[in-house]
Amino acid sequence: MSSTTVLQNDQQSSLGASVPPFTAHAISVSLPTWRDNVGYEEGDPRVVNSMVTGYPRFFIHRSIQKLAGICEQKFGVQGERCLLCPTRRIAEQCREFMIDRSTKAGAPVPVRLVQFTICPESEEASAPCRELHMVFFPGDQFPLAKQFWQHTGLCVSSRYAESCLAMLHEESRTPESPPSVSARPPVKPGNRHYSAKGAMGKSPPASPTILHARYAGSIAEQTTELLEKDHFNYLEERYGRNMPLGAAAAAKRAMRRRIAGVLVRDAPNDWSTAGGKDAELGPSTRGVEGVTEDDVFLYATGMSAIWSAHQLALGVRPPAKSVCFGFPYTDTLKILEKWGPGCHFFGNGLDSDIDELEKLLEKESQSSGGPPVLALFTEFPSNPLLRSADLPRLRQLADKYDFLIVVDETLGNFVNVEVLPYADIVISSLSKIFSGDANVMGGSLVLNPKGPHYAELKSHMATNYEDSYYDEDAIYMERNSRDFRRRIRVIDDNTLAVCTFLRSRSLADPACPIPRPAVKDVYYPKWSTPHNYEKCRVRGADGQPAGGYGGLFSLTFTSTDASRAFFDALPCMKGPSLGTNFTLACPYTILAHYTELDWAASWGVEEGLVRVSVGMEDRDTLLKGFEKALLAAEAVVQQQDQE
Repeated sequence: MSSTTVLQNDQQSSLGASVPPFTAHAISVSLPTWRDNVGYEEGDPRVVNSMVTGYPRFFIHRSIQKLAGICEQKFGVQGERCLLCPTRRIAEQCREFMIDRSTKAGAPVPVRLVQFTICPESEEASAPCRELHMVFFPGDQFPLAKQFWQHTGLCVSSRYAESCLAMLHEESRTPESPPSVSARPPVKPGNRHYSAKGAMGKSPPASPTILHARYAGSIAEQTTELLEKDHFNYLEERYGRNMPLGAAAAAKRAMRRRIAGVLVRDAPNDWSTAGGKDAELGPSTRGVEGVTEDDVFLYATGMSAIWSAHQLALGVRPPAKSVCFGFPYTDTLKILEKWGPGCHFFGNGLDSDIDELEKLLEKESQSSGGPPVLALFTEFPSNPLLRSADLPRLRQLADKYDFLIVVDETLGNFVNVEVLPYADIVISSLSKIFSGDANVMGGSLVLNPKGPHYAELKSHMATNYEDSYYDEDAIYMERNSRDFRRRIRVIDDNTLAVCTFLRSRSLADPACPIPRPAVKDVYYPKWSTPHNYEKCRVRGADGQPAGGYGGLFSLTFTSTDASRAFFDALPCMKGPSLGTNFTLACPYTILAHYTELDWAASWGVEEGLVRVSVGMEDRDTLLKGFEKALLAAEAVVQQQDQE
């Protein structure tokens, strides 16, 4: 582990590079200054043309772009574009979404499906054939198709695409072979999260970025960019990092057991047996008796787990609107709005909102013949305000009015909080702290075996669940997750120290020694609805709190200029995502809600909010780095006072 935070002396040199650096399947991208983030949202060529990667649901990976281009040339007609899906069912769901949304907008879009089976050329080759299910549509409808990609997280992964390209002898491992501008128009995600207005028609640059040029020839770059894929896999397996690629079933079983909390021995050194028949299993540590690995289902992304939870609810319960309780990650709300009957939005997620929710439930129950709502979705705690709902009270309402509770525990994680007793379904983005390395995507869905609707939920999953989680992604996720409990405890402690320091210099602390603080408030579960968080905090055998408060917090400032100064001076990686082993920051509202800043502000998510995911760096170094950024923000406030 590095003893220092990651600091680019020349921040501009890292613009658009992968985060982590030199990582072929990185899930974040470097946007190191406030200006860069605004420029990205506004389609500034300086920013957009620098980007070689991005968050996978918003920036389609180069390998996927190249494979799609090949498929469009081979099977497309009259300027058609396509999305690549790993299964027939997902392709059909994409077609259904596009036809439904376009019909509601005026006229149905013509959509057709094509299956493409790709096999190794040599009969002796050990790699299995790959199936691609392509969704073709008129080229000008790509933004609509991209909504499905973004909201559901169900389409092919970059590793899957690389496997297909290898069989097609079209591998693209070097910066000299980017997708062409004419063949692969853009991957812009509409006008929402990380969207870049005017980015259509922009491709990744044809030459290496300054960052790559600066480190050209280094060991790191040669390792990630020049090693043959087979050699890389050999090294991973030979030295005990990864399970063999043929052991994906065991890797998935190990993860399901890890998430179910049934592995008696789950130290990093126990990885070789965790997914085997001889693994020692015990009672679940998830706070509910009877949880087993069979109650855990894996998905390609966290968002696909959320989308699937909603589809599960629609499949087993009478039709009704859902409830989104609390200000959520943006695509959760979009899923509830765009699929099914719609959504009631209680954006503050406070105790007073439960009073209003109860009034709604009573009113709807009197006017409808069935349950008043389908399901209530809530994050524990929420992103980015770190608020926690009163889950025991919500459970009482769910039992009284007969609806499902779905809890996203990504930020709290089950090492820190015990939410399963109050939920019918618990979902999580494994891409975050469960992985930590920011080099693979994944999600999980857990059913509560003591929930009132468990039998019908489990039966529906037994009939309808489709494992589309790519084997190689599962191999990497399993490896990354072996020590997640240890990492979480380090990150919990680091985050508490950083937040305590920042809050002591904010308006939120009555004893703040600064006459005019730059920080307005620190959003962190210790201070944001703490009474609700404590109800679900993991306890030790002695009844004392054993779980921490997680690794995420947000800051608001007394002026937007102070926000900018703090963010630009903060010496850490900067880009989308969270739950990384290294500290990662972003101006969340700018990235997530740039086209709807006033709407976000109406729910307390201010334009100048800075979100920080704390990593495992040396604590003293972290504190010095945050002090440096804070001093820069405070200097701006002092200057404003003098003007």
